[in-house]
Amino acid sequence: MPPHALRRVIETALEEDAPWGDVTSETLIPVDARATATLAAREPGVLSGGAVFAAVMHAVDPAVRTELHLADGATFAAGQVLATVVGPARSVLRAERVGLNLVQRMSGIATVTARYVAAVAGTGTRIADTRKTTPGLRAVERYAVRCGGGHNHRNSLSDAVLAKDNHLAVLLAGGTAIGDAVRDARRRLGHTVHLEVEVDRLDQVEAVVSAGVDTIMLDNFTAEQLVEGVHQVAGRALVEASGGVSLETVGAIARTGVDVVSVGALTHSARALDLGLDVDVTGASAGGDVDATGA
Repeated sequence: MPPHALRRVIETALEEDAPWGDVTSETLIPVDARATATLAAREPGVLSGGAVFAAVMHAVDPAVRTELHLADGATFAAGQVLATVVGPARSVLRAERVGLNLVQRMSGIATVTARYVAAVAGTGTRIADTRKTTPGLRAVERYAVRCGGGHNHRNSLSDAVLAKDNHLAVLLAGGTAIGDAVRDARRRLGHTVHLEVEVDRLDQVEAVVSAGVDTIMLDNFTAEQLVEGVHQVAGRALVEASGGVSLETVGAIARTGVDVVSVGALTHSARALDLGLDVDVTGASAGGDVDATGA
């Protein structure tokens, strides 16, 4: 992840969660209390965001030390300890909810991505994400996709040309044919800029491919139509399938011969994985064990 993007995510999240400090911990927890906390899995999954979790702890207080027991991308079982945190209790409690939110969200995305990747194993087809990410969290969510074995599509509107159905509708309304628009774009673009066009009918394929696209996206095609589309393209461009993709259908889609399957559900529908931070606070006037689940 770009360091500046990660810093922005963490700073924004911490400011949101405690804009004027943690009044609960500052009122109840002695200033000299120390905490040892364990990040534990309550269900199996694929880890993503261990270093992000540690960075949150450090951002709150450099005196907090985090030891990661697994690398991002590793699988884990329910009950497994993923990290250990030691430091001032107030700081650990201040950081725990933000750290948990991010590592739970990221691990949920990595886990579902890994399932999609496993479903297409042996086909040579890539699983890719889309721009259907949580606003402000794209950098961490796309990193999580990579931890699950997936690949990233264009990161933003600034990175590549991708003419989708709404772009084509505007062009057609103005009397511009798809092929002519693609050829004109190809002439005006720099040679390093990737050009992709989405189509939703087989009779659009030849006009788009012959105009010089790098990738053609076949949107909401049936498996039979995808086979025909791959045959028509005949290696002249990468073929991406999108729309109607689920864990139940992705294997059949991949077996049609497409190069990439883009799946919005990797980020827009992944649920947070159930991870917990159990904190043991010790020190002057501090009580016994505290199960801090970060409500």
